Amino acid sequence: MERLQKILAQAGIASRRKCEELILAGKVEVNGETVTTLGTKADPEQDIIMVEGKPIRNESKIYIMLNKPKGVITSASDPKGRKIVTDYVKGIKERIYPVGRLDYDTEGLLLLTNDGEFANMLTHPKHHVPKTYLATVEGIPHGSELDKLRAGIQLEDGMTYPAEVEYKDIDTEKNEAVITITIHEGRNRQVRRMFEAIGHKVIRLKRISFGDLLLQNLKRGLYRHLTKAEIDSLIQMAKSGKQGRK
Repeated sequence: MERLQKILAQAGIASRRKCEELILAGKVEVNGETVTTLGTKADPEQDIIMVEGKPIRNESKIYIMLNKPKGVITSASDPKGRKIVTDYVKGIKERIYPVGRLDYDTEGLLLLTNDGEFANMLTHPKHHVPKTYLATVEGIPHGSELDKLRAGIQLEDGMTYPAEVEYKDIDTEKNEAVITITIHEGRNRQVRRMFEAIGHKVIRLKRISFGDLLLQNLKRGLYRHLTKAEIDSLIQMAKSGKQGRK
């Protein structure tokens, strides 16, 4: 017997947190009865478990890295009919979903999977998995301003975890700077808000790494499957981050 949200996540329905939302919304049935209590246990081998009227089934685990283009929604569906990230992985039969989010105007490395435990491990704040971005900002931030990001900066939803920040390029004619920034959280529009907090608007943002996984030369709009070594490395990094920051 296992917790229902864990069974759903392992079956590739969604991340564990999203599965909890489905349960609370009354969209999950076990043996014909709607379950809305978190922590309810079931036997995936014996019980008939349905989500939104459809029985779950264990799928082969899929782990994909996509170079998300700018102007694409990080979602498995969009009621407004806008371009979504799963439009770029048409060759995948399994139901996959994004691991975390990239803003509509942000491009770069995005993971997609049907492994809810994997997704939860990489996105849960307690694991502190690092993510690195290239941020092109208006103006050229002074070193003391970047030090504020390195120390952690106060946003409307609280203090950020200390970031790793370095100059990548400076264009005095355009009055722009390209800066690499590594964060260990995943708040909404976090990098953009951090730079806005020091007075520099982000005009282009690209994620170039997730953990020790690098985007490298993967072309925009294309994807590839992760290797077993890459998957294992991400899992190990998440586990060590949890252990190292208790």
